[in-house]
Amino acid sequence: MARKQNDDLLIEDELAAAFLDDSDTPEPVQDTPQPAEESWDDSEGDFPGQLAVDVYETDERLIVKARTAGVNKNDLDVSISDGILTVSGTLSSGDETDVTNWHIQECYWGEFSRTLALPVAVREDEVEAVLKDGVLTITFSKVKQEQATKIQVL
Repeated sequence: MARKQNDDLLIEDELAAAFLDDSDTPEPVQDTPQPAEESWDDSEGDFPGQLAVDVYETDERLIVKARTAGVNKNDLDVSISDGILTVSGTLSSGDETDVTNWHIQECYWGEFSRTLALPVAVREDEVEAVLKDGVLTITFSKVKQEQATKIQVL
């Protein structure tokens, strides 16, 4: 059944209402812009960014994909050990030595890392990593699991 655009707005309103209680009151609307908070949490820079991944499988392969747009393949480190995959690297925005004032900075620049346990057994010596069009695709050959052998109970 197709939804009308107004139905989507109602659902969003219902969702927002689910997180409000009677004591919540809306913030007053201010006509003049307020200065940005000056107290930034500098501890944020101590941790590398986390790389988002998609992990899926076919009959023969396990595939891990990650958006790595803007990352040079020489700045990527991909490793596997005992079923644990680690992808790390550095995303550089270029030369910023002339920047005197940021107006908006939403993009993450710097080190990133992701470590994950693979959900199925793979052949760690049969892996291919390809960086194409800003997408890192890591393909593993799956280990064929032997079917369970029926044991007769005496």
